[in-house]
Amino acid sequence: MNPEFTRVAEAIRLACKDEPLCAYIYDLQALERHAAGLDASLPDNCELFYAVKANSDLPILQTLAPHIQGFEVASGGELAWVRNHFPNAPIIFGGPGKLDTELAAALELGVELLHAESLGELRRLAWLARSADRQADILLRINLALDDVPTTTLTMGGRATQFGMDPSQLPECLTWLAQHPEIRLHGFHFHLMSHQLDANVHLALLARYFRQARQWREQFGLAVNHINVGGGIGINYREPDRQFDWPAFSTGFATLIKSENMADWRIRFEMGRYMTAACGYYVMQVLDIKQCFGHHFVVGRGGTHHFRTPYAQGHSHPFFILPQERWPYPFPRPEVKQARVTVVGQLCTPKDILASDAPVERVRVGDLLLFPYAGAYAWHISHHDFLRHPHPQHIYLSAQEPAHAASQ
Repeated sequence: MNPEFTRVAEAIRLACKDEPLCAYIYDLQALERHAAGLDASLPDNCELFYAVKANSDLPILQTLAPHIQGFEVASGGELAWVRNHFPNAPIIFGGPGKLDTELAAALELGVELLHAESLGELRRLAWLARSADRQADILLRINLALDDVPTTTLTMGGRATQFGMDPSQLPECLTWLAQHPEIRLHGFHFHLMSHQLDANVHLALLARYFRQARQWREQFGLAVNHINVGGGIGINYREPDRQFDWPAFSTGFATLIKSENMADWRIRFEMGRYMTAACGYYVMQVLDIKQCFGHHFVVGRGGTHHFRTPYAQGHSHPFFILPQERWPYPFPRPEVKQARVTVVGQLCTPKDILASDAPVERVRVGDLLLFPYAGAYAWHISHHDFLRHPHPQHIYLSAQEPAHAASQ
């Protein structure tokens, strides 16, 4: 058992009380090491921002802050949350459907760059900037055609979506910008797909971004040098032993910058899932084991209202069984051996499934199921209050022993 897993297992042991356990465990020590490694492996003209939407818990943000260049937010709520706790941190603001109040707050709170999604949004921003006697710094988010770059299971560009503007609208947009000095263009934002697991394909996608940005700078005579390549690197939930090859990617990326003449550009990443997913675990205690029409169902405390990742991604999430020996009842303990099981939660819907047809050697009522890769788009995308079940515990493991871990 590796040290990180040992720390998590010990924290779970300490959290077990009389009530069946349901909790999130976040290993902040592992997160810090991961973030520092990512930042150190990027070329000098690259910046690493964290996409707050993946996991906005304050201990997560505080752990990441020393190892990133800033935060990416996608709502007024995220903007207020980050600025309140990190008054001097660089912030970038993206996403469709920004309210006037959000754009005004971005101007007031000193957002470094707004990622403009449309000419209509630019017009509203210019109106607000003039009213506040301010200038707004922007990147244009462009929805590029993907050409021959393979897509992923979550693709936001290269086809009709609500994200970014069609490249055919760029000339009109640039003409408008030339007449509105209250808006300053610094470059382009591209984020066409997420869940990328292939390092070589991702490099090919970034090469596409680089060539297009350079072409537009030359074609339109633009004084820009900033490109945001989004995030998009995925987590392999189905095959946890086959993750994105970051060392190969970072080596290839340095080579790509040289071959594509991008050394004079500021290249910015805004990573979310790949930054925090591996530091988080969701644990649920088995409440019941039942058989129906030849299938074994393991019912745990919690469910997709806490941990929506498996349903949202359409996969059977991997898990570990942590045996627990306590059994307070005078009747036999239900169990299943050498079988395939479906892990479900407490919700009144057949969609409350976390793992399907998963092989187990032995699982008993009272044992704990530990789901890894639960640090991003897990608790934060879940419908927390469905059926008004209690929220899970949130336990944060610092560099100290688990006994001193923070909990909320």
